[in-house]
Amino acid sequence: MTGESRGQRIVALAGGVGGARLVDGLDRTLPAGALTVVVNTGDDFQHWGLRISPDLDTVMYTLAGLSPEERGWGIDGDTFHVLAEAERRGAAGWFQLGDRDLVTHLRRTKGLAGGRTLTEVTTSLCRTLGVERTLLPMSDVPRPTVIETPDGRRIPFQNWLVRERTGPAVAQVHYEGRPDATATVRDALRGADLVIICPSNPYVSIDPILTLDGIAPLLREKQVIAVSPLIGGRAVKGPLAKMVAQIDADEPTSAWVAAHYGDVLDGLLVHPGDAFTTDLPLLETNILIQDRRDRVALAESLLDFARINR
Repeated sequence: MTGESRGQRIVALAGGVGGARLVDGLDRTLPAGALTVVVNTGDDFQHWGLRISPDLDTVMYTLAGLSPEERGWGIDGDTFHVLAEAERRGAAGWFQLGDRDLVTHLRRTKGLAGGRTLTEVTTSLCRTLGVERTLLPMSDVPRPTVIETPDGRRIPFQNWLVRERTGPAVAQVHYEGRPDATATVRDALRGADLVIICPSNPYVSIDPILTLDGIAPLLREKQVIAVSPLIGGRAVKGPLAKMVAQIDADEPTSAWVAAHYGDVLDGLLVHPGDAFTTDLPLLETNILIQDRRDRVALAESLLDFARINR
């Protein structure tokens, strides 16, 4: 890492496993105090009376070194005795809550019920797991993501993703309510030298952040570099490729990613062979994160690319 990179203030926008893994690479590359992570909360929902924040937890567990390398979500080696007992007694078991994972949701729910903000609770949870990076929910107010099907059904995102296994076709994605980004998020973006859009699903992980009031204009004043979440027309994880075809009737390519983010972007990292004709600065590099070394290599390539194109 160059001396120039050391003095930078960097904000990463993230959600999901791919986003969490790039954040981990940045965490291993950047010095203390340089990185702030703004995380999607459109996935948040209530289950068993508990407040679940899937993207926040995926990023937090990854930074804590707790995430399973293969699966990418939850806590490695967790058990599911409570889930099995809950199902035996008739409770809904479609969303897998591990025994150790439950502690996070219990503490979050208690903190929110006691009047603390989601930002405050997240900071406290990170501290208990030894996560030193600043991890910020995009908003302290719920903004649920809802999937609309061609026949007009409106399905809460986690129900569509997990319970219905992305089976129903998608006509549109809605973000309910118009909450503000937190003042902490806005301040972080105002002070950023570089904003990174992680290789997360644009529709359900990044757009909920970008469409908060005032966020897109802030980003247009910054250098914004994205990493494509598509490789060879496919998503490494998740339903993005299918969603692009269904929602935009387009090919799921890196060119689509660039067009989707539009004038917010100042550069894009794509996998070898995925480059396209554009005036936008591109870097063809390995964006397939298979292990922790790949995370660091991608982070270093991204930071060098941003420096060269500043």
